[in-house]
Amino acid sequence: MRWEAVLMNLDKVYNSIEDVLEVAQSAEGKTVGEFDINNRLESKGNKGGIGQILEEGLFKIAVNSRAEADFVNLGLELKVTAIKENKKNEFSAKERLVLNIINYEEDYKDSFDNSAFWQKNKNLLIVFYLYRDDLDKKEFPIVKSVLHEFDPADLEIIKQDWETIIDKIKQGEAHNISESDTMYLAACTKGVNANSVRKQPFSAIPAKQRAFSLKSSYMTAFARRVIDRQSIPSLFNVDELKSKTTLQLLQEKFAPYIGKRVSEIARLMDIPITKNKAFNANLISAVLGVKGTKLESLREFNKANIKFKTIRLEPNGIPREHMSFEQIDFNRWIRDDWEESQIYENFEYTKYLFVVFQYDETETQNKDREPYLKGIMLWNMPEVVIEHELKNLWKTTKAILETGVELKPVRNGISNNLPGAKFNGVCHIRPKGKDGNDKVMLPDGQEITKQCYWLNREYIAEIVKDLK
Repeated sequence: MRWEAVLMNLDKVYNSIEDVLEVAQSAEGKTVGEFDINNRLESKGNKGGIGQILEEGLFKIAVNSRAEADFVNLGLELKVTAIKENKKNEFSAKERLVLNIINYEEDYKDSFDNSAFWQKNKNLLIVFYLYRDDLDKKEFPIVKSVLHEFDPADLEIIKQDWETIIDKIKQGEAHNISESDTMYLAACTKGVNANSVRKQPFSAIPAKQRAFSLKSSYMTAFARRVIDRQSIPSLFNVDELKSKTTLQLLQEKFAPYIGKRVSEIARLMDIPITKNKAFNANLISAVLGVKGTKLESLREFNKANIKFKTIRLEPNGIPREHMSFEQIDFNRWIRDDWEESQIYENFEYTKYLFVVFQYDETETQNKDREPYLKGIMLWNMPEVVIEHELKNLWKTTKAILETGVELKPVRNGISNNLPGAKFNGVCHIRPKGKDGNDKVMLPDGQEITKQCYWLNREYIAEIVKDLK
């Protein structure tokens, strides 16, 4: 009876976007539970999220799944999303902002301006609530409500992202779409499980169901701007982005230095040559025209979750060393499912700026040799590699962890049976500790030298082989 009474009143019509915003802002400082008029949080069988609770209890509109915007007469879409607070008291997005489902059969037929994505999402009302592990859902505080208008420079990048996704559909490659294909607007998986697939028009291969979404890195930057008033320096302006992609603009920045030795570039940039880890980053920042600025703090890098790696090729085009990534959290590795795993998240959601140098002499030929700048590329791991070689590394390692890692004394230390460099030609696990005593505990209680996951040097060589 209570449900029927409430449902009948969920028909409020707003006359202006300002009216909706006023209602939204009236909830700031209150808790989610204050608006749970239908006890969604109390019902075990009710899967309704916090967005539905606010639709009903705050805005007095019925929950819907229609294609058009939530406030139809205003063309305004409501999005409720979580933020977290870190130890530095900075907010970050808990997750990406999922928008509308991608229709492989229809979306490629429209231009961006006429697309279902743009018609539904060009005007967003975003309500941020604070997620805390120590609180029950009903106690989550509502922090901020804001009308989201795409920054003009951001919008140009989002248009490029939309075209990238649509182009893959047109090429019959919807099954190979990855979140890291794009900068700000991503195509995230959206289904009950990994078996949620759809037909695609230009290939017989089923493709994972996906939705347009704003990356969590983009949402973090947005939250910090509207809540903490943080501003982020930008590399490129809207006029540049109207005619060129981010990669093209980056290539233009590096072009004058292609073929030059490291010392020459450093001299031109007035950067002292050192052996510390910060040298490469300082050099690249100077080349980009933002000397003294950390790359990860630049808008294009920050919002797109672009990380920077230098590669040094030997004369034969192969790096001397494999490429290392983050230290493995073995407890997380054994606990998480594939799409929540540490290694999946790193490669599915991250783009890399590879700055490639090459030696034209071997170390034997010249111990004082110096590499020259060969070129740059923006790279993300192809979806086919993520779902095969990378997933195989994860599965094999997880199985070993579940049965217990075999540790054996050898002449030079302790060997283990984790997948090594000859595992699959793409990725492997190997130590990366300060020394043999720099150890972590495995899930079975054994201690092992700190380990990282690595990309094989031969695989890196294959990635960059076409750089001129």
